[in-house]
Amino acid sequence: MKQQIQGLVRAALEQLVAQAVLDPAAFGEGLPEPQIERTRDDSHGDFATNAAMVLAKRARSKPRELAERIVAALPASAFIDRIEIAGPGFINFYLAADAFHAQVAEIIAEGPAFGRSQIGAGQRVQIEFVSANPTGPLHVGHGRGAAYGAVVADLLAAVGYDVHREYYVNDAGRQMDILCTSVWLRYLELCGESLRFPANGYRGDYVWDIAASLHREHGDDYRISVDRVFAAIPEDAAATDELDAEGQPLPDAPLGNKEDHIDALIANSKRLLGDNRYRFMFELGLNSILDDIRQDLAEFGAHYQEWYSERTLTESGAVNRALERLREAGHVFEQAGALWFRSSAFGDEKDRVLVRENGQTTYFASDIAYHMDKLERGFERVIDVWGADHHGYVPRVKAALTALGDDADRLDVLLVQFAVLYRGGHKVQMSTRSGEFVTLRQLRKEVGRDAARFFYVMRRCEQHMDFDLDLAKSQSADNPVYYCQYAHARVQSVLRQAADRGILVEPSSGISNLNQLSEPHELALMKTLSRYPEVLESAALGHEPHLLTTYLRELANDLHTYYNAHQFLVDQDALRDARIKLILATRQVLRNGLALIGVSAPDQM
Repeated sequence: MKQQIQGLVRAALEQLVAQAVLDPAAFGEGLPEPQIERTRDDSHGDFATNAAMVLAKRARSKPRELAERIVAALPASAFIDRIEIAGPGFINFYLAADAFHAQVAEIIAEGPAFGRSQIGAGQRVQIEFVSANPTGPLHVGHGRGAAYGAVVADLLAAVGYDVHREYYVNDAGRQMDILCTSVWLRYLELCGESLRFPANGYRGDYVWDIAASLHREHGDDYRISVDRVFAAIPEDAAATDELDAEGQPLPDAPLGNKEDHIDALIANSKRLLGDNRYRFMFELGLNSILDDIRQDLAEFGAHYQEWYSERTLTESGAVNRALERLREAGHVFEQAGALWFRSSAFGDEKDRVLVRENGQTTYFASDIAYHMDKLERGFERVIDVWGADHHGYVPRVKAALTALGDDADRLDVLLVQFAVLYRGGHKVQMSTRSGEFVTLRQLRKEVGRDAARFFYVMRRCEQHMDFDLDLAKSQSADNPVYYCQYAHARVQSVLRQAADRGILVEPSSGISNLNQLSEPHELALMKTLSRYPEVLESAALGHEPHLLTTYLRELANDLHTYYNAHQFLVDQDALRDARIKLILATRQVLRNGLALIGVSAPDQM
């Protein structure tokens, strides 16, 4: 409906141009697209435009006088009941009942396609989301980014964009070496070696599982005395379980440096195992966890076209090529044996290291190459979904793209706050390194995929989120996903009742009988249904899935209110047909919206 009114206003403006009321030369590239908005107050109509106030100066006219000319030039439409000019020049449109009747018929006719559009047709968008280091299972913090990224991708596809979903696999660098060493040390313990596990190692049960698999298949083949493994290793720092209530080391706890300790252990591991055996250990840890991540995300409804390996950036020469482009542009310098990017010249708070003194490239160098590669692949837009703790990283990546000569505005970074779990009114404590966290798999098992997906996208991504586990599991009107699904199930129950009573519920075609719908609850439901395409468009273009969840809750509320106030299977054939049409249209929009969030629409609850 919004687009139809926009078309009417556009036709009126074009007629005013033809009449020389509006001078096309005053608008440069042409008339601006008239802005049509839904009114917040029903007394002001259904839609309004401020076109007269926007164009009055260039038309050398008072806004209200121009509004009168626009109204006079509007083409006739059976869907418009009346038009009023308000205030300084707003044009308010009051829709006729037939407009809403036609929308109901359109929903039934279009089915799953209703609300979708081709706004983004021909534009390729790449969206990268989750991209958690493969050093452990996905936890509930990753879950919010997974749900948000998957829904944003599906929303963009729903409005016509060609969407490429991608996971960046951080399969290189120090954290992966820490994982590899952690697996090997747990394996040595299973071989009978006694050791103090490093404070900075990965301590989760999943490390034990990988080590146990290695030991079952290879026995003591990779066993080396811990005396050799820990030879000449700097002292470690106190681990979490070696701290008192105030966070101070216990009397017998070590007081060294945990970073130096783990780095020396990594170096010894590589030397003692040798290149081939260390690589085997490295790949075992990586692939075990990555397979687990793939399975988790697939079962959570997050699917990807590509899993992009960080290592391929080095192997393909992309990192060196990015560094060379920066060097040729004069944006790097050497200092203390390291290569630096002059990012402060592009608004960053300080310059950044690209290549360390030991010749190793940094994560930042890989990220520059990765984003360079994204743009070289021809995507018009690139979207990164990152955790909110990466907010300081955004300006330096954009600075690097600018320094490379690329358009940094093609990159959008959407920051997602982590979710905080509450059970029984108490916060669930979590620590990734210590292994004390709730995994995404555990969350799905406890509350179900539907509740997890819905709850994760109920708020703006940058807003703090408290995830109430008890609420997510409850079967009450307070649980938003249950409330929406129950609305769908109620429609299905009406259809089953009709079948049991031998009542034909196949609706008549078109808008016939819909003029029977005159109750306030029916009018309210039809108005809400008519908003769905606009909500879908806004949610997609603004990357705001919460607009859709909010809408679905409103639609469910309208259906529940209608259900409680009226009988649908009445004796009058025409009225029954009209009401069946209305609830079938409601069922369809609930299905469409829930599907975009990745939530099922059950027939019974």
